[in-house]
Amino acid sequence: THLHSQLAQLSANLADTENLLRMTSVQAEAMRGLGSWHAGLFMAASKVLGEESVREEGR
Repeated sequence: THLHSQLAQLSANLADTENLLRMTSVQAEAMRGLGSWHAGLFMAASKVLGEESVREEGR
């Protein structure tokens, strides 16, 4: 029947949505890691460039 096919389609769509949400969750964790990594790089670059500017001022 029509209702049965609609329920089957709804069930398939919900399964797809669940898989996509699971994937999004994994990717969000990875993005969080990338953000931490970038912050570390920026802090290191800031320290290095800051030391160079202090040396420049000392000359």
